Amino acid sequence: MKTDSISLSELYEQLGNEHILTTIETPMRKDAFSISDAQKIEEISIHFEKIMETLGLDITDDSLKGTPYRVAKMYVQEIFSGLNPENKPKIALFENKYQYNQMLVEKNISFYSNCEHHFVPIMGKAHVAYISNGSVIGLSKLNRIVQYFAKRPQVQERLTVQIAKELQHVLGTQDIAVLIDAKHLCVSSRGIKDESSSTVTSYYSGKFENEATKNEFLKSLTL
Repeated sequence: MKTDSISLSELYEQLGNEHILTTIETPMRKDAFSISDAQKIEEISIHFEKIMETLGLDITDDSLKGTPYRVAKMYVQEIFSGLNPENKPKIALFENKYQYNQMLVEKNISFYSNCEHHFVPIMGKAHVAYISNGSVIGLSKLNRIVQYFAKRPQVQERLTVQIAKELQHVLGTQDIAVLIDAKHLCVSSRGIKDESSSTVTSYYSGKFENEATKNEFLKSLTL
């Protein structure tokens, strides 16, 4: 990336608009959980109130005076709850008694995330598949894994890989496929303001790297 003769603000815009990520792991400070969720809500509420005041809003208005707290609670307990490992879904595996050794596909898993560059929504569908190596997972747990990693500031490429790596770890198999199709409000509501485009990312490992298996997975998404 060329950085000569551009201001820091221009560089920040360039980094955000080019959809750059720095690590597969969500960037977290070592002391991220040194204070409780209640303390985080209190501190975020104070800071968000300052943002509203800076924008010129009348924080004493009945409609607005509860907004800082509502936003803070939403950040900590809802849309960014995936930052806290205590919220990671508990996964139980079951013996594959039916000896089903073909792919299992869970498609059209709706999710809402937030772009880490502008903190505006990412909305889309995730499609995941795996081939059992002897164990199976409850179908709802596939949805919960997607939701857990989506509920944090994200870049779609990272989200895709995080879901796939978690499924590999939980299921003990490399035979994993993940495809995400999502709309980014940082593209549709600001900047270029393109309301029709969407972003597609995918991850294939193990048997899904075989073209025939991959194509079977992709064909199942159109049924």
